[in-house]
Amino acid sequence: MSDAALPLSNEKPVLPRLAGGRDVRLGLALKRLMDIGISAVLLVALSPLWLAIAVLVRATSPGPALYGVDWVGQGGRRFRGYKFRTMVVDADRQEEALQSRNEMRGPAFKMENDPRITPLGRVLRRYSLDEFPQLWSVLKGDLSLVGPRPPRVHEYVRFTPFQMSKMAVKPGITCLWQVEGRHRINDFDEWVRLDIRYIETWSLGLDLWILIRTAGVVLRGTGA
Repeated sequence: MSDAALPLSNEKPVLPRLAGGRDVRLGLALKRLMDIGISAVLLVALSPLWLAIAVLVRATSPGPALYGVDWVGQGGRRFRGYKFRTMVVDADRQEEALQSRNEMRGPAFKMENDPRITPLGRVLRRYSLDEFPQLWSVLKGDLSLVGPRPPRVHEYVRFTPFQMSKMAVKPGITCLWQVEGRHRINDFDEWVRLDIRYIETWSLGLDLWILIRTAGVVLRGTGA
């Protein structure tokens, strides 16, 4: 799979200014060091848990333990990421048939009672355990711990110029949408507005605040 950037819309987006245009080169370097340190520690320290989840996924439903996703990152660069599989193996093929039940306005898909999710998958999603293989993408540099969530390729190609603005920075595992609006937002443009707010007000302190809020979401089991 190529890492080349996918084509943008003919109408160029107006990209938000990171941190309002402040010089944040040192902050971004520290952000990358934080990404490497935290992802490496978690990958090693929690490896027995990841192995147990992989075994359970394989044992409770047919198919592989990991689900490969073609995501789009900063500037339209395509990359391959992974999550623990929480759906049946042909879930992608079934998504088109479920579009009439999509609860999100825009290119993303959201469905509260998605019939494709396995019983174990519901538990993994509730505690966001399905997301942990993405730590490998953080270590590689495709993702950050905090940043706008990356769109899937077929979602990205439907983006409006306004929605493209969220691609101005490296995407992340968690973001403002995860901790402030995940359950109430049903309009993708509103989600993008949260991403733009994050980009324009970015600081290491904001990242740490989002990470702390995300830990609370995981521990409370409100991530589904």
